[in-house]
Amino acid sequence: MGSATVAPAAAEAGSDLDDLGASSRRRRYLLLLLGLLAVFLATVVAAVGMGAVSVPPLTVLDIVGHHLVGSPAEVTWRPAHDSIVWRVRLPRVLLGAAVGAGLAVTGMALQAMVRNMLADPYLLGVNSGGSTGAAAAILFGFGAGWGEHALQFAAFLGALAASLLVFVIARTAGRVTSTRLLMTGVAVGYALYALTSFLIFASDSAEGSRSVLFWLLGTLALAHWSVPLVVVVAAVVLVTGLLTLWGRRLDALAIGDETAQTLGVSPARFRLVLLVLVSLAVGVLVASSGSIGFVGLVIPHLARRIVGATHRRAIPVAALIGATFLLWADLAARMVLSPQELPIGIITALVGAPFLLILVRRLHAGSE
Repeated sequence: MGSATVAPAAAEAGSDLDDLGASSRRRRYLLLLLGLLAVFLATVVAAVGMGAVSVPPLTVLDIVGHHLVGSPAEVTWRPAHDSIVWRVRLPRVLLGAAVGAGLAVTGMALQAMVRNMLADPYLLGVNSGGSTGAAAAILFGFGAGWGEHALQFAAFLGALAASLLVFVIARTAGRVTSTRLLMTGVAVGYALYALTSFLIFASDSAEGSRSVLFWLLGTLALAHWSVPLVVVVAAVVLVTGLLTLWGRRLDALAIGDETAQTLGVSPARFRLVLLVLVSLAVGVLVASSGSIGFVGLVIPHLARRIVGATHRRAIPVAALIGATFLLWADLAARMVLSPQELPIGIITALVGAPFLLILVRRLHAGSE
């Protein structure tokens, strides 16, 4: 009788401990998100205030608050500071945050989709397609009818065309597997990169070629208050939300197709959905900022080391870290050789390349 009574009591106590453990993990995760959000907001204020002309943080907050909610109502700052903060730096910072977050979350989704931890968002050839469209716009006036947004629209069309080409080729031989998608993206990317190089050499404009090369290395200089900025921010928020909701499906896909099928996930169908979503998102990002490498490769691994491989937890963390990282990279690009600006891709490569070498070394050591 005594042992029969003790067994349910022990089981109930174990269940209570499990609940306490889960509650503690959720609490730590929420505190982590709040901490990352605080760091991100502080970075936004710092990035807006720092530059060739420094603006104090409190002045930055006053200017932003005045434009957004009308508080403070009295203008106590210089008109030059108002113009620098609201018209120049804040749109750039918002674009940088959106691009950094977008590259990080799409990189994490792509690594699960192709089951390759060294994959990044540009593996699908979308980056090369956007570069070809941008080169055509800069060097030969393609899309001039779109006015001031001709470069962005041409780059997005090029990225969209590359996505469709990858989709058609990968689907031709049957269902879309991770290996077929990976190889198709690499092949299409190289072909479009060659086409972009041909456009550069075929052009007689030295200044145009220099602009294309600068854009190929990434820049946030095109940012301003306009429809493209709103589209980029909305696209990143939507993609981050969807990928977070699909976290369990991504977990299953990352383990393997057989496991995914066992859990009720169709690998081929879900991979196609991810292909469309990631391609459109990366197309929007490339069209607005050019080619910025390593963010989509480095940040997902950093997020996994912090919160584990569960995508529902890792994706929001990756978004916040990616946004913060790219803002600091852009700040360095603006200030290292001030007043001259470096392409932001140089900064991200200087940080990402050593990380990639360390990652490859660890993967090689783990396989032995």
